[in-house]
Amino acid sequence: MTVTAMPDTKPATGQDALLRVEGLTKHFPVRGGGHSGMVRAVDGLDFEVRPGETLGLVGESGCGKTTTGRMLVRLLEPSDGRIVFEGQDITHAGRRALRPLRQDLQIIFQDPYASLNPRHTVGEIVAMPLRVNGIKPPGGVKQRVRELLELVGLNPEHYNRYPHEFSGGQRQRIGIARALALRPKLIVADEPVSALDVSIQAQVINLLRDLQRELGLAFVFIAHDLAVVRHFCQRVAVMYLGKIVEMGDRADIYERPQHPYTRALLSAIPDVTQLGPAGRIRLTGDVPTPLDPPSGCRFRTRCWKAEERCATEEPALVSRDGGRQVTACHFPESGPVQ
Repeated sequence: MTVTAMPDTKPATGQDALLRVEGLTKHFPVRGGGHSGMVRAVDGLDFEVRPGETLGLVGESGCGKTTTGRMLVRLLEPSDGRIVFEGQDITHAGRRALRPLRQDLQIIFQDPYASLNPRHTVGEIVAMPLRVNGIKPPGGVKQRVRELLELVGLNPEHYNRYPHEFSGGQRQRIGIARALALRPKLIVADEPVSALDVSIQAQVINLLRDLQRELGLAFVFIAHDLAVVRHFCQRVAVMYLGKIVEMGDRADIYERPQHPYTRALLSAIPDVTQLGPAGRIRLTGDVPTPLDPPSGCRFRTRCWKAEERCATEEPALVSRDGGRQVTACHFPESGPVQ
């Protein structure tokens, strides 16, 4: 897969952040089977996204990435915390208050087929946001849809075709065109290439990169493929069991990771220059259940550096070297990745 990396940018600050998240939490009640409690899917996230920036959310399946993305666009109601978009608190905004915000805040879903209505033509799917919001672009809705299809690399003449007539990569381009219809400022991309063939992934990533540069888009890019994140995201937040354990610029995270979990993830990236699992960190045990996460540091049950302090004291996200990288670990790693 060949993609061109995005340039690094300075971190966001509260004054110029497009999106600011404070203590974002989502707990799901569970009852039945003799058990009751709360699934702590997302448990207190803090991060910011600047205009035109891409923040990558990475981690194992079940760490809360998708739940976070759906809360950001208000498809899920947060249990606690704040979501501030362009200075406006949208955490618990109602449907009427959210309608004008939908033009600036969109989402691209993981499954390009399940997210498209099979009974609607491509033209109807891409035009839906315009019609729902009562927008009448110059030249008409049909002309605008054709322009969007051409923008994402599809033939405008396919306006009257149905989703099943397209390949997986083409369907994802349709989903991207729909997300761009209202000219948003921020797009949450929920694993947009994980369901595609590797040969198609690079095309879609390059398309998103070109659109970002051309339209000035900001992205929250959710993925488990660390190679894709490295090429597309300027900053990276690593999640584990509902919490961010490390966040920083791409170069810092990939070259000088401080959290043991981040090091373990990076060691699992295949290296075609070596044979066998040389240098790979193998984590023991399974990911704990979010119904009853471990006390203290949630990663301690699988961490080779865990000590008694890790079980009694939860580590805070702090900068260890005065730089722009923050890590939640009592005994952080040091030095570059070998």
